[in-house]
Amino acid sequence: MSRELIQALQDPKRYDHPVTGFALHETHISWVLLTGEFAYKIKKPVDFGFLDFSSLEQRKHFCDEEVRLNRRLAPDLYVGVVPITGSPSDPRLGGEGEAFEYAVCMHQFDTHQMLNELYGEGRLQVAHMDELADQIADFHENLPATQGELGTPAAVRKDAEENFQQIHPLLDQAAQRDQLGRLATWSHETFTRLEPHLSRRHQEGHVRECHGDLHLANITLYQNRVTVFDCIEFNKGLRWIDTCNDLAFLLMDLEHRGAPQLANRVLNRYLQLSGDFDCLPLLDFYKAYRAIVRAKIALLTRGNPDLSNKDKKELLDQYQSYADLAEGYSMPRKRYLLVTSGVSGSGKSWLSQRLAQSLNLIWLRSDVERKRLFGLKPHMHSHSQPDSDIYTPQATRDTYQRLAELAADVLEAGYPVIVDSTALHQEERDRLIQVAASRNIPYLLLDCSAPESQRRQWLRARAKEGGDPSEADEVIMERQQAVVEPITKAERAYSLEVDATAEAAANDVEKRIRKRFAC
Repeated sequence: MSRELIQALQDPKRYDHPVTGFALHETHISWVLLTGEFAYKIKKPVDFGFLDFSSLEQRKHFCDEEVRLNRRLAPDLYVGVVPITGSPSDPRLGGEGEAFEYAVCMHQFDTHQMLNELYGEGRLQVAHMDELADQIADFHENLPATQGELGTPAAVRKDAEENFQQIHPLLDQAAQRDQLGRLATWSHETFTRLEPHLSRRHQEGHVRECHGDLHLANITLYQNRVTVFDCIEFNKGLRWIDTCNDLAFLLMDLEHRGAPQLANRVLNRYLQLSGDFDCLPLLDFYKAYRAIVRAKIALLTRGNPDLSNKDKKELLDQYQSYADLAEGYSMPRKRYLLVTSGVSGSGKSWLSQRLAQSLNLIWLRSDVERKRLFGLKPHMHSHSQPDSDIYTPQATRDTYQRLAELAADVLEAGYPVIVDSTALHQEERDRLIQVAASRNIPYLLLDCSAPESQRRQWLRARAKEGGDPSEADEVIMERQQAVVEPITKAERAYSLEVDATAEAAANDVEKRIRKRFAC
């Protein structure tokens, strides 16, 4: 019946809109008919255990769920659920009478605009990733939470262990089995260490009805907007997950494609918007989990007897690349602390973001954390809360205390970190440096400077463009110049002078940091 239906639907007369040509895409769970303006997805009557489309009632339910869930991030893309009436040989889309099948109707989009295609062709821009990070942070923040049985530590452990159990019999080479054994041991030990953290986050409501399949091939540019589609509708356990798990898939996908700087940019923007630095201790565990899932899928696909030897070899190579990536997540990072100092407009944030991306640092911004203390989003202006002065001496002390606490948390989570602040006073610099010194973790002070004319130019440009968390202007810069406490002789022993106006100087600083910390 299904094949007969799909064949019959490739007749323009079946549709109440112009059809410019048919294309059929088939997966193991659905058929997708492209007609020009609209695309129609029909679910196959299959039952794989984790997915059950075997009855018409189930297929109708999951079509409704697919539209409901995906309209959260792609409201303009998903049109609705269309009943198919008539008969398989003479079907009608949306016709009268009893439906014998259902289809999800979507606006058709250009597949060349999907983010995996953009990346492969060198057309993916940092602006796309910034927009994506903004959407995900906002999406996660506004999702309903659960404290039920979904997303519990027990469920996380079961899913992780199941991957290794399913992969092992599919491996032929001893070296691959040995590697899998190392990963399974690391995963078990890491889960045991993190279980209290996972449990606390579950109790605090970080398990939410997420996307569940967040990678570049499920994101497109539609009507000039980054649009995330095709979330997991068929299994609650795969989408009711910790928001960290959802984010980890995107970061892992970017890193697997060889784009670690884009992954770092997304991560830091997400953290600054969400404030969820508490996710960092879990991130490597979840990224490794996601990589192992993709490795498993490659092996299961390789079992298709219709594939050529070349295709099977490519899938085995794909498995190995994901397994190697997962093993990389099991390796500890080199931890160190970088602290910037300098008046507003001296290039601290530009340098901090640049170093964060090239050295894979967590980027803490005083402007962002100051606003967070007062309930403001990074790009909200403090004037939006006229009854609060976020720039009092006490507010500044609270901000540096918060930066010190966050830096400590980031280092304890196993990441190097850069604290981006003016730190004009020795007491402020000492408070931050002591975070690393008290833990015997190496540190470095970056004394940023730029000619006054350049600083004024940057501050004017930033104010004109808008959107930056910093509210500093030329008046504030002049006040800072009058009270700044120069770097002391003792501080010179662990500081570098940085001319943030020069790309070559920034490159030199990066090289010196790599050499100093052997990273």
